[in-house]
Amino acid sequence: MKKTIEIVSERNSLLRQRVELDGFEDIFVDVPKAYGGEGGAPDPHDYFDLSLGACKAITAQMYAKRKKWPLEGVSVTVNRDDSEEPKGTYRLEVVMTFHGIDDPEQRARLEEISHKCPIHRLITSSTVEVTTRTADTAGA
Repeated sequence: MKKTIEIVSERNSLLRQRVELDGFEDIFVDVPKAYGGEGGAPDPHDYFDLSLGACKAITAQMYAKRKKWPLEGVSVTVNRDDSEEPKGTYRLEVVMTFHGIDDPEQRARLEEISHKCPIHRLITSSTVEVTTRTADTAGA
C-alpha cells in the first residue's frame, strides 16, 4: 500500500512545517528554540517516539478486545535517551499500564503482544530504504 504525506514549510515561520495527511488538519512539526525553531509543535523525534507508543497501545487493545479481556484502556510513557544518537544508538524505554487488567499473566501477554506492533517491528527488524530526490519543477 502506498501513501503520500505532504510537508510544506509554514510561511512567516522559522522552521515550522505543516503536514497534509489524508484530510487531517492542524498537524505541525517544529524544532525547539535551541535548534533554531519556535518550539511551537512536536519535533520529528517526538513523532517517531509517539508512533511507537501509540502503536503498542493500539496493538494491545486490539488483542485484549479479541480475547474479550477487561482492558479499560492503556497508558504509555515513552522515555527517550538520545545522548548517544550521534554514535548510532537511540534508546527508547516504553512503560505501559494496562487499566482493568489485574491478572499478571494477561499483563505480561499484552506487553509481549505490543512488541509485535508494526512500528516496533519496523524499528527493530526491517530494512528501511529511503530515496530522496529533487522534484522536477521545470515548466511549473
